[in-house]
Amino acid sequence: MLKRIVTLIFITFGLILLWGSSFPSYAQTYRFSVPKEIVHAYWNEDGTLSLQYEIWFENSPSADPIDFVDIGVPTPYYDLASVQANINGTPITSIEKSPYVKNGIALGLGANSIPPGQLGIVTVFIPNIQRVLYVDSSNSNYVSAVFSPNWFGSEYVLGYTDLTVIYHFPKGVQPEEPRWHQSPGSFPTEPRTGFDSEGRIFYSWNNPQASASTQYKFGASFPKQYIPETAIVAQSINLDAVLNFIFSLACWSIPALVIFGMIYSVIKAQRRKLEYLPPRIAIEGNGIKRGLTAVEAAILLEQPLDKVLTMILFSVIKKGAARVINKNPLELKREAERPAEKLRPYEEKFLAAFELPGKRQRQEALQEMFVDLVKSVQNKMRGFSRKETVAYYKEIVNRAWKQVEEAETPEVKSEKFSEAMEWTMLDRDYDNRTRRVFERDPVFVPTWWHRYDPLFSPPSSSTVSSPPSSHPQGPTYTSAPRLPGADFAASVVNGVQNLSASVIGNISDFTSRVTQKTNPPPATSSSSRSYRSSGGGCACACACACAGCACACAGGGR
Repeated sequence: MLKRIVTLIFITFGLILLWGSSFPSYAQTYRFSVPKEIVHAYWNEDGTLSLQYEIWFENSPSADPIDFVDIGVPTPYYDLASVQANINGTPITSIEKSPYVKNGIALGLGANSIPPGQLGIVTVFIPNIQRVLYVDSSNSNYVSAVFSPNWFGSEYVLGYTDLTVIYHFPKGVQPEEPRWHQSPGSFPTEPRTGFDSEGRIFYSWNNPQASASTQYKFGASFPKQYIPETAIVAQSINLDAVLNFIFSLACWSIPALVIFGMIYSVIKAQRRKLEYLPPRIAIEGNGIKRGLTAVEAAILLEQPLDKVLTMILFSVIKKGAARVINKNPLELKREAERPAEKLRPYEEKFLAAFELPGKRQRQEALQEMFVDLVKSVQNKMRGFSRKETVAYYKEIVNRAWKQVEEAETPEVKSEKFSEAMEWTMLDRDYDNRTRRVFERDPVFVPTWWHRYDPLFSPPSSSTVSSPPSSHPQGPTYTSAPRLPGADFAASVVNGVQNLSASVIGNISDFTSRVTQKTNPPPATSSSSRSYRSSGGGCACACACACAGCACACAGGGR
């Protein structure tokens, strides 16, 4: 009996404490649907983000009035006093920090609370949110803008939501410059694009059957030249993000094997961007495919595309089809006279690309040239053994270098190198080997060198011949100037880097655009280019564990 009385006293005392702690509030039941939501994300010229929400709340007839709405904000770097909101056109004056949502704001609806069974439209404008842009992981000249709109706890929300998310890019961004990341699974694969009322490029995603309790991540990238460099968030370790990420793993009990698998997939995806040769070319046939040019052999060996472009550059210059009029940025001029040796299709397309005025137009033309070149090599390799053919051309490269290295005089060495330059470039160790071979002896500049280096004058017509001998005479040499071997090697080797920097830009991005057409990845419903992660079902999932994310996390009413 005494034990029962003591138990009753504790229960009564606990109820009193519970009642006292909630006074003057009382337990409320929130249950509503969000039939429509429109989110405008304005990526501003100063590198900030301005958000505008229009959210339709339809309160359940059996629920309490909706008197508070919590809205998540991507970062804590915004001015709460500048936030504006209204409900059904009536200004909301109670705007405070949310006690429930990290970085969020709480809108007190007060006398304008949404009654049970009624509809209310809440509009919120949050201007100039800072520290939301990161360097794009696939192109250092771009910034990544990833945003997750506000969502609510699944225990509060009923039905579907007609969700529209609109990205407005900074003024001046050209239509061909932005890139969207892969859309959330239930949205169209590509956003609608166009110009807004201010002439800004926009991307628009819409799903009439979205869920207001699901986190959706939308991502895009645009050139960083349109915002201040200081607005880009440095790639430093964010302790909070790391802790949240670790906590998320514990919350979801994700096995370590899955994490390693994700890391491996990312690394593999990065490598795959450089694999522009389609796998069909690896189907083994019989025999060796002879007769490929050095450039075609470079495609077969999957040499970096900036090196292949440099090989084509030297080829057209040696044929007398063009000359370099400026090295940085690279500018070519087609010679008026037709070259004695006929140009190949890829050489014609190479020269045609440099006649285009804009850098982006040139890049696109060169990418199309590579697509055609890869397909041409693929056709030529049909029925032949790739393994045997690769070994055959690697041996040609070794023989070319051997002739250069075993030359007894600087004159012969220079001539052999000029003749076999494109083949020697197929060596994986081309840069270091070129420097080693020419670091000591002077180099007799080839007759075509003045077309490659504008600082050199055309060679005179006089020649210096080998002295009379009973043995067959060696080659004759022009009176073109000599260069220290180290300077010559540096000029040739740096040609690849210069062409890459001034014409191609980011080699990984350039190559991936070729790969998309020559060796596209297999279709899969779960793949993502960047910045995708699951979340929303666990209370600890309100975090972004990836560079480039600007995620707004939110809960419902309270």
